[in-house]
Amino acid sequence: MKKILLGTVLCVLFGFSAQAQTYIKEIEVDGLHRVERETVLSYIDIKEDTAVSAKQLDNALKNLYLTGLFSDISFDKKPGDVIVIKVVENPIINKRVFEGNDKMDDKILESEVRLGSGSIYDKAKVQDDVQRILEVYKRSGRYAAVVEPKIIKRDQNRIDLVYEIDEGPVAKISKINFSGNVRYSADDLKNTIMSKEGRWYRFFSSADTYDPDKTNYDKELLRRFYLKRGYADFRVISAIGELSPNKKSFILNFIIDEGKKYKISDIEITSRFPDLETKTMYKELEAAKGDWYDADEVEQSVYNLTEELGRRGYAFVDVVANLNKDLEKGTLKINFEIREGARIFINRINIKGNTRTEDKVIRREFRINEGDAFNATKIRASRRNVENLDYFSKVDMQTVPTEDDGKADMDVIVQEKSTGMFNIGVGYSTVNGALLRAGISESNFQGKGQYLGVDASISQRYNSYELNFTEPYFLNKRLSAGFDLFRTEQDYQDEGSYDNDTNGGRIRFGWKYTDNLSQYFRYTLREDEIKNVSSSASPYVKSEEGKYLNSAIGQTLAYDKRDSAINPTEGYYLSLSNDFAGLGGDEKYVKFDIRAMNYYTFADKYTLKLFFQGGLIDGYSGETVRLANRYYLGGYNMRGFESAGIGARDRLTGDALGGNWMVYSGVELSFPIGLDEVGIKGRTFLDIGALGKPDNINQATVDYDSTPRTAVGAGIQWMSPMGQIDVDFGFAINKEKYDNTEVFRLNFGTRF
Repeated sequence: MKKILLGTVLCVLFGFSAQAQTYIKEIEVDGLHRVERETVLSYIDIKEDTAVSAKQLDNALKNLYLTGLFSDISFDKKPGDVIVIKVVENPIINKRVFEGNDKMDDKILESEVRLGSGSIYDKAKVQDDVQRILEVYKRSGRYAAVVEPKIIKRDQNRIDLVYEIDEGPVAKISKINFSGNVRYSADDLKNTIMSKEGRWYRFFSSADTYDPDKTNYDKELLRRFYLKRGYADFRVISAIGELSPNKKSFILNFIIDEGKKYKISDIEITSRFPDLETKTMYKELEAAKGDWYDADEVEQSVYNLTEELGRRGYAFVDVVANLNKDLEKGTLKINFEIREGARIFINRINIKGNTRTEDKVIRREFRINEGDAFNATKIRASRRNVENLDYFSKVDMQTVPTEDDGKADMDVIVQEKSTGMFNIGVGYSTVNGALLRAGISESNFQGKGQYLGVDASISQRYNSYELNFTEPYFLNKRLSAGFDLFRTEQDYQDEGSYDNDTNGGRIRFGWKYTDNLSQYFRYTLREDEIKNVSSSASPYVKSEEGKYLNSAIGQTLAYDKRDSAINPTEGYYLSLSNDFAGLGGDEKYVKFDIRAMNYYTFADKYTLKLFFQGGLIDGYSGETVRLANRYYLGGYNMRGFESAGIGARDRLTGDALGGNWMVYSGVELSFPIGLDEVGIKGRTFLDIGALGKPDNINQATVDYDSTPRTAVGAGIQWMSPMGQIDVDFGFAINKEKYDNTEVFRLNFGTRF
């Protein structure tokens, strides 16, 4: 309609019909100050000494408006076949200013708006920039922000553009609710998602500010959490953030359907390539028959098959994991189907949105590179790897067609989040008394993906100070490297009539063979000082008073199949550690440690934990193992007994002397006690332990017996808003008369 009306006006103005043409001898342009006449003529596409139609004039007028150079345009006709184009130029922005943005840095806003100093003023673009500024504030949780653009006129058709901003309050998340969760408690799920409820101690974090993008990512985190644990039908029905009437807080409501938990009954690999032999490819699978369904293992299996197919020369393939579920039996069959993929190559990979994180930190997580054949499996794996860095609140990968039909670009769009953490804590335990702890860490130091942390703990009986640094891609390889500097001060007066100070450092290297299998090597150099030895202490303690230098290398090989390292309910963990001391220094020993844990959950709420820990240390070249390196049993590793309450003890002084080998095992059952909503679970346990004797004692002056001790008990574990609180009542069943026992044990520690 607008086009028809404009054409009609021009027809009347110039006195000819829409189909007729008229001769234009000359073109005049009035009102130009900054824009050149040739620029106007280039846009109207009308030549002098030519005949034009109303449609051509219509297009010329529209083209001039589309340039954004003018606020008003009109065409007039003068005698002598002359067209006069009258224009009013849009002013130039002399200066752009943000006012009222106390909480948002100018640089952040400048990176979002399009109009800047030297730009041509355009009302539509100004309103667009206003919306961009409001989006920035929404991402930071300020939904009540108001932005009003103001213009200050200057000479020479220039203006100052001022954005007056009322930032408003931060809309915190006041409450997070879950509905439909039966197997896992609300606390379990709150620990899984990125969004957190507002707490006073989160002043250095944005986790408790509401962000729709963050909520969408929370849905993905919940999906991963359940799919990793066998719930293949899990879905988030809705995730809604309700804004309070005063626009100061949000309530997040998640409605979920957990679905059935499935066990894998069978696995097969099929191929649409007739000449492909699949029998030898089963070794690439992470998932196994009889295991609970784990989406991560299935995805890794798909990736492994894709890699193996690439090695066999199949570049354009797509591996799909088809699930055939038996709802009644709670089992599923997995068919890994190998199909032919699209014959497209990756042209360019463009990374956008990373203002702080270096490109290489993101690129090194890709499993596909520029020039590679397009592969959906590798793209999904790349996205998962970037998300797992935990540096970004949003990761999006988009395939963009190019002019070449055989190539496509891949745009990787990320949204950075805060990666620094400040923690401060208070607590109490029956062993170390009152505790104060503080620390600061940065997991993406200087945008290089490095970890740097400083931590200090001060209590009545134990002080520690640590500095840690880790480079996850040492020498640009998937090899982590780092160092630790530490100092500890331990009061052993109650156990052994001495204090022990340790100062030292550690260099470490590690890598992952698979997602579950990892190995770490370390070199430790430390100085132990036995001091403040009581005059009534054991002769064995007095003989070790002084400083000793320990230079040791070691390794740990670990296999972790638990569903969670923090709150496991299924799976198992195995590790083997070795240490060798004697590369200089005063200590000469070899040490072996083994740990094993197995978790099984039945009736949805009852988790059975079986555990074993064993260790052996032995001196060589005539050296004995000193107090600081021996094993001690009791307290945290043997409930029902005091710390170092078991093992060799000086008959006269009662000082604990430790042992050269140790075994600690048992079983623990955790169960609901009707307080799941507040994160409290009950538990019962049976602990069994034995401690070997030191290699330098005289049986005539030392009480010692390596007979296994046992204890039973019950307690509670509370995942409180301030941290984990453990309360246990343990009762020693098998013990020696010289053992030190305890019934009640409390450990209350928190990290904010």
